[in-house]
Amino acid sequence: MARIALTIAGSDSGGGAGIQADLKAFSALGTFGTSVITAVTAQNTQAVTAVHPIPLDVVRAQIDAVLSDMDVNAIKIGMLATPEIIQTVAEAIRDFSGPVVLDTVMIAKSGDALLADEAVATLREVLVPRATVITPNLPEAARLLDQASAVDDADMVAQGQALCALGAQAVLMKGGHASGEICRDFLVSPEGVAAEFTAQRKNTRNTHGTGCTLSSSVAAGLAKGLNLEDAVSEAHAYLQGAIAAADDLNIGKGHGPLHHFHRVWPA
Repeated sequence: MARIALTIAGSDSGGGAGIQADLKAFSALGTFGTSVITAVTAQNTQAVTAVHPIPLDVVRAQIDAVLSDMDVNAIKIGMLATPEIIQTVAEAIRDFSGPVVLDTVMIAKSGDALLADEAVATLREVLVPRATVITPNLPEAARLLDQASAVDDADMVAQGQALCALGAQAVLMKGGHASGEICRDFLVSPEGVAAEFTAQRKNTRNTHGTGCTLSSSVAAGLAKGLNLEDAVSEAHAYLQGAIAAADDLNIGKGHGPLHHFHRVWPA
């Protein structure tokens, strides 16, 4: 029987991030992808030029349609844009008993805002406690905690534990915004570091959709029944391959997408 993953996120017309990236990652990692679109963005590798939030009743209807008919094994949550959408999603998944991966999407790779300022508190209070794991980058973790961005590994771990104290079962602190030749991600539990994942930092500008892809890859692993550490390990390895092959695609004039199907077809 196919394992099913659901992404609740925004649409990226350029295909590199959001719903489109999530569905590609789900498929590449052997799960059947379903989707709920929370916003339509006019977006490419250079900019986000328009954002249209989906009406709340339509967001709710999409979630109900999927969960009432399909045995969803894991949910990934991405761009939610407004406090009202966050509340709607939280209410709609209240009875879902499987793992939930929360990608705290705030800023697009282009630098354009994807989460309203007034929505940060709602995200922190309503969905962070609902998450099996949240996957913030360093600026997102700092914004959730109203602190300065972490400057070293000790800061990253401390902020991860502070986010766990807000109710998340675990936090994957992503080191992509840090400096140094080695990129470090820490899987943090309330007790401390559960696992560390390292990779050589790659010299590429084609990293559009990295956060979406990592979080949806973790959700795919959880949907297949992997424990959290193994799901993150599988997702990390897959993501590194997708980044390494990204330059071969040569798509767009800005921050290009990853090669989600690098294991299936060469560019």
